[in-house]
Amino acid sequence: MYQMKHLLSIRQLKREDIEFLLSQAEAFKEVLSRPIKKVPALRGKTIVNLFFEPSTRTKLSFELAAKRLSADTVSISKSMSSLEKGEDLIDTVKNIEAMKADCFVIRHRASGAAHLIAGVTKCPVINAGDGTNEHPTQALLDCLTLKEHFGNIRGLRVAIIGDILHSRVARSDILALMLMGAECIISGPATMMPKDIEALGARVCLDVKEAVKDADCIICLRIQRERQGGARLFPSLREYAMFFGLSPEIFSLTKDDAVIMHPGPVNKGVELSPELMNIKQTLIFQQVTSGVAVRMAVLAMLLAGQ
Repeated sequence: MYQMKHLLSIRQLKREDIEFLLSQAEAFKEVLSRPIKKVPALRGKTIVNLFFEPSTRTKLSFELAAKRLSADTVSISKSMSSLEKGEDLIDTVKNIEAMKADCFVIRHRASGAAHLIAGVTKCPVINAGDGTNEHPTQALLDCLTLKEHFGNIRGLRVAIIGDILHSRVARSDILALMLMGAECIISGPATMMPKDIEALGARVCLDVKEAVKDADCIICLRIQRERQGGARLFPSLREYAMFFGLSPEIFSLTKDDAVIMHPGPVNKGVELSPELMNIKQTLIFQQVTSGVAVRMAVLAMLLAGQ
């Protein structure tokens, strides 16, 4: 894995690669529990975060991960860059690379943006979410959260519910979880279900009650209105919550020790009932902690050998 230059997709990884990254992330979690949460692994390196879409958890956790490894960080948004003046993305990256950056973390609304940048820079590139394509580090942190909770991912039944069509998290989660031996069932409105999603190995079940029956984990996804282009894909939020939202009644159909996860941000009362947010089976905040550790592992893997 130390010969890997970029992390652009879960498709790059084998099961052994994910196991290695998760073991490294578990080690880095110990660092996060120390009074001084820092190790010198990437001292002298500069990580540039190019976030051209709104983000709280991913952007901040990449910044914290780099700082915990003693790297310097610079964060750039679209409104802060010369993209607003007409410069294209490739020229922006090349100019930053000329300032001797060591790594790019990119989030972009266009699918394939991270792959484009990887093709024009000598620096490692990490895909922090590209359009509706993939979000590999989110899938890795979800795997870490499940592994720590259950001890093993193999054999778990995971139901992913929501706006599958526009979700890069769903695609990366399906790829990673199936690779690790889990069973994936996806559910949501038929208008939000990609035609080719079963090719990834997941089973489509439009009836939410059937989808969550005997599940070990439910991953709820928000409705991504920003990617729908004004299309009306369901009658109303009220009806969406009624038929596809996770309520205590629906959650009771899962296994007794089942857990709830969500990549955030959560729209309470739409995809997830407010009363489920703070129960012990909800692992949303554990996912956030796992995110910092996983991103430390990825940064260390890509940069430690340079």
